[in-house]
Amino acid sequence: MNPTMYSIILSNVAIGTIITMTSHHWLLAWIGLELNTLAIVPIIAKQHHPRATEATTKYFLTQEAASAMILFASTVNAWTTGSWDISQLTYPPACALLTLALSMKLGLAPLHFWLPEVLQGTSMNTALIIVTWQKLAPISLMFMVHNSINPMIMLIMAMISTLTGGWGGLNQTQMRKIMAFSSIAHLGWMAGILTLNQNILILNLSLYIIMTAPMFLMLKYTTSKTIKDLTTMWTTSPQIAAPLMILLMSLGGLPPLTGFMPKWLILQELVTYNLAPIATIMAISALLSLFFYLRLSYIATLTMHPTTTKDSNKWRFQPKPLTTPTMTLTMLSLLLLPMTPLFCP
Repeated sequence: MNPTMYSIILSNVAIGTIITMTSHHWLLAWIGLELNTLAIVPIIAKQHHPRATEATTKYFLTQEAASAMILFASTVNAWTTGSWDISQLTYPPACALLTLALSMKLGLAPLHFWLPEVLQGTSMNTALIIVTWQKLAPISLMFMVHNSINPMIMLIMAMISTLTGGWGGLNQTQMRKIMAFSSIAHLGWMAGILTLNQNILILNLSLYIIMTAPMFLMLKYTTSKTIKDLTTMWTTSPQIAAPLMILLMSLGGLPPLTGFMPKWLILQELVTYNLAPIATIMAISALLSLFFYLRLSYIATLTMHPTTTKDSNKWRFQPKPLTTPTMTLTMLSLLLLPMTPLFCP
């Protein structure tokens, strides 16, 4: 793709999200979502491969269906209440429909089926955009209408998402699908705290982006697309393998790393609201995710591949040094747990 066109399209992706995040009118928010979706479509399809075409089709159909549901819900709510203001979402059927539509846009279970398939058909850079930047607009809308969302619906979807993210990632060998199920599990934790404490939601979203971004960048630098590729990482690029191992454990929520902070605060908040059974289920599902993260970290750092491997391309790979932004994000994703009292006094 022409660099100028690529820059313009990326700018439209950013502008669409910003329009949605700053709008107070449902139609303006919907326009931002549409601009964002239409701009990301050519980025997904730029590889000119059947898998990329399939991923683009699935993404477009899913996002447009969700956008249509959002427009319908906002229209019904405006018809009933006489207001297009986002904060005036008071009609219960419109609230339920909007919750489902935003959950579909995010990839919350049980509306998550498009996310692993779309990520598998895209490049690492595009997958990074989909699981980080593309989550901002729907979550910002959920944040603005959190008082109108039924807490029980969100808690049920949170439990299903954390369980799906844990179980789904166990049987995968493709790194992009594993990261897709990781995203589903993290979104489940955000959905669980959405209606209870919005400050922890913002903290969880920020830490999720901080941890996920360097993970995708490291996979891109080492051209690791499958678990098999990780087996040669310690030999080909040891300077990346060690941070990757710790980063995987942080994503799994293993103390004393940063990823433990949001899970700790969310479980504490759920228990405070007398939701101990839900907190127990989510904590158990976090162990499932932690299992495959630990398995990946073991493969990346402790598996020594013999020099007689048939995969000759990997042994000709010349590792690149990690860039300063990547190292900064990596350090933030590892060392923020002692600062927990500053975030939630």
